[in-house]
Amino acid sequence: MATPAAPAASSAANQRRVALATIIGTTIEWYDFFIYATGAGLVFAQLFFKPAGEEIGLLLSFATVGISFLFRPLGAFLAGHFGDVIGRRAMLVITLILMGAATTLIGVLPTFAQIRIAAPILLLLLRILQGISAGGEWGGAVLMAVEHAPADRRGRAGAFPQLGVPLGMLLASGVMAIMTGLVSPGQAFIDWGWRVPFLLSVVLIAVGYMVRRSVEESPVFTEIAERGQQTKVPIVALFRKHWHLVILAALVFVGNNAAGYMTTGGFLQGYATGKLKMDATAVLLAVTVAAAVWFFSTLAAGYLADTIGRRNTYLIGFAIQAVMAFVVFFFVNQGTVGALYTGLILFSIGLGLTYGPQAAWYSEIFPASVRFSGVSISYAIGAILGGAFAPTIAQALLQSTGSTVSISVYLLITVLVSIAAVLMLRDRRGIPLGPDHEAEQASGSTMFAPNRSAEKAPAKA
Repeated sequence: MATPAAPAASSAANQRRVALATIIGTTIEWYDFFIYATGAGLVFAQLFFKPAGEEIGLLLSFATVGISFLFRPLGAFLAGHFGDVIGRRAMLVITLILMGAATTLIGVLPTFAQIRIAAPILLLLLRILQGISAGGEWGGAVLMAVEHAPADRRGRAGAFPQLGVPLGMLLASGVMAIMTGLVSPGQAFIDWGWRVPFLLSVVLIAVGYMVRRSVEESPVFTEIAERGQQTKVPIVALFRKHWHLVILAALVFVGNNAAGYMTTGGFLQGYATGKLKMDATAVLLAVTVAAAVWFFSTLAAGYLADTIGRRNTYLIGFAIQAVMAFVVFFFVNQGTVGALYTGLILFSIGLGLTYGPQAAWYSEIFPASVRFSGVSISYAIGAILGGAFAPTIAQALLQSTGSTVSISVYLLITVLVSIAAVLMLRDRRGIPLGPDHEAEQASGSTMFAPNRSAEKAPAKA
């Protein structure tokens, strides 16, 4: 018998619209987020932190990338609360507009030479707004995708919003490469060219807003709302009953996020163009190609998650990441464009395999009544522990040791932490997501608790 809140109730046409909306929306969000990180690696140290000197200025520039992560939990708390109370779709639109507005304002921000200390302060404030938006956006996007999908296709459906990260990176690097190589090479990029990618966010906001408004609300939340069963204070309920799931889910994300922010956080771009003196356009094009590989490995991971399970897909991906933590720097340190492409492409395979299954697994871990809060806050905390200061840590390790081996060891440690967390969680593939199955959803998520869902046949819809 089909469950009352079965996502299969969503038509095939609407599922396609949801998939398109989540891809476009998350791509726009992460384009905005990553264009900042790329700017931090290439120009912000010169424009906003020049009095601190080259090395300290670069550290400060990367630090602004990380500080915004500290505010992602605030975005997750706010979006999680209202997403569990007023719905998933409304929060998606709000976070999209907030991100776009902050990004556009960075594009018109005066530099240190023009308004002195006010420039880096305003830059940091706008980056914080980006962090709040990013903290709230992800949970809504993945729940819209997963809760609309049939039970046997949640992995691939959940991979679609995940694709927004490599696509956002591809778009950000591609636009920056066009600016540095064609439109505003050399000093022109420093003078004005860097602003154009930020200002383009105005166009992307309009497109994303129209697409997202066209999709239906999640069927799971629709049923909760029709019954008047929204939790009044979902965050309190989440931490009172499921705090251990929040911690474990966050730790699962640490290894992927730390590795991912070697490129999305701008460190490798800054390292290759600064320390290795490679051409900025060539480096950005290499990152763009690597992002395309990340896209396809993420998509493949969604299908694998539906075939061999979320947990197994993660373990394979983290095994690859553990090796690539050393391999990527071996190739990058050769200082040639071909070796840079090889290292970044290999590195991106593991990133996709440890990112594609995340949406489905997170959604299946938490009960319906607190699901938005659970997935959003877990993601935000994992991002802080993993990626927030990964570029800053990598830069500090490089400056203190003079070697990238220390960075590889750091990335390996984060992977081992995530593997331990993965092994403590159960694969919940096929569990019903609707509000009628709250008791089943609330038990058995960890390897240390009884698994009620194991006694039942997997849901068919």
